[in-house]
Amino acid sequence: MSRPFPCACPNNWLGTASFRPALAGGERGPRPACRCCHPRYGKEKTVTNPTSSATPIPIVDTHQHLWDLRRFRLPWLQDVPQLDRSFLAEDYRQATAGLNVVKSIYMEVDLDPAQQVEEAEYVIDLCTRGDSSMVAAVIAGRPASPVFKTYISRFAGVPYVKGVRQVLHVATTPPGYCLDPQFVRGIQLLGELGMSFDLCMRSPELQDGVQLVDACPHTRFILDHCGNASVQAPDLSQWQKDIAALAARQNVVCKVSGIVASAKPGVWRPADLEPIVKHVLREFGPDRVLFGGDWPVCTLTATYRQWVEALWWIVRDLGPADQRQLFHDNAVRFYGLE
Repeated sequence: MSRPFPCACPNNWLGTASFRPALAGGERGPRPACRCCHPRYGKEKTVTNPTSSATPIPIVDTHQHLWDLRRFRLPWLQDVPQLDRSFLAEDYRQATAGLNVVKSIYMEVDLDPAQQVEEAEYVIDLCTRGDSSMVAAVIAGRPASPVFKTYISRFAGVPYVKGVRQVLHVATTPPGYCLDPQFVRGIQLLGELGMSFDLCMRSPELQDGVQLVDACPHTRFILDHCGNASVQAPDLSQWQKDIAALAARQNVVCKVSGIVASAKPGVWRPADLEPIVKHVLREFGPDRVLFGGDWPVCTLTATYRQWVEALWWIVRDLGPADQRQLFHDNAVRFYGLE
């Protein structure tokens, strides 16, 4: 079933539709209000909505944040006032309502490193309760730390803990940081323990990621946020080459997440995100891409629903099986979910 956007076009994503005057017989009908849908410029467009079918595509969200500021300290929030409040499980339920999110994977939130153990224990408890969509977690860690082996070993036998992330696009991690021998050894250890590592780094430093992957052939990597390409970047040519290089490494998958946060607030369109998503799909193929909501960070520019529906529009030409792989099956297989 096809579902029109407000003006029957995703390019009027945040706008409003105008309406035709009453027709003969008293009927009224929607008229495209945006440039690309106006009869002068082109035909009305619709988007295939997987959840409108009799068998809606379930979603596994591989990038769900939560933070409770009553118990955790997130220093970076002082620079992002829009997010400087608690975001809890009930907020996530409300944000995802009606979208058939059947499972979600917690993603660490770059909190005060002194609270990493507490954060891990907190999310493990949330996973064990069974009263939310959260079924697994990628926890924080500092692979270059001399105590990383002791830290991560305590969680190695916990089935809910699937991997580790350290954000690499902050001031304390300069270019080349992930190539430090101690860091590399920490990532190799993750592979030995059957855990993955999320690559979340500056787009110009993706070649560092390529070298890290080559140094750790037995560790599985997830490239977060399509390699952090900016939707507003004037030139994506180097990013395209780096994505191709990472995709050539078979122990890397790519998370289609996060990019909407780099779009221009209030005026972005799904078509603005399309070149990045399409390039990732082309290079990694349908069986090595994962959907991620990146909530609540996505709310800097879009609601959760707007991000999901934008992605539905972008992948409208994919077959049902490939759409299901992106939104569900690949995550189940990669993370070993039941």
